[in-house]
Amino acid sequence: MSEKPNVYVYEEETFIVGEDTFIESTSENNFTVIFEDNLETAYFYAVDRENGMEVLDALHVYNVADVVDKQKPSILKIMWTADSTKSLLVINDYCHAVFDFNKKAGYCRNAFPQSNSDWTKIENRNLTDELLNELLSKA
Repeated sequence: MSEKPNVYVYEEETFIVGEDTFIESTSENNFTVIFEDNLETAYFYAVDRENGMEVLDALHVYNVADVVDKQKPSILKIMWTADSTKSLLVINDYCHAVFDFNKKAGYCRNAFPQSNSDWTKIENRNLTDELLNELLSKA
């Protein structure tokens, strides 16, 4: 029997897809992530708080035009693992993106965009349920 990982909700907000939304979360060890919906697209960012909020990596979450039922409120959660090294972006109980700060890795469901950042140390950015389970089993 496998144990469930210790993952904690740091931020929880109701929002409408396609409305200007900016939600920031910082872990216990000062790693920071930001969710932003800019009316056209939504991204999840890993940022360096100590260097003027420099974007370390960006993960595409959705295009507003492609979202069904965008007029209905959605519940967004930014979660962190117990060791504060992995952050998960969960919308309506579905994990869309993960940053693993120890591995310097970002994963999302469509593996977009390809990282052009020196911070990112992985090539395959595709978040699958199997990868999500693997990431959380090590939490």
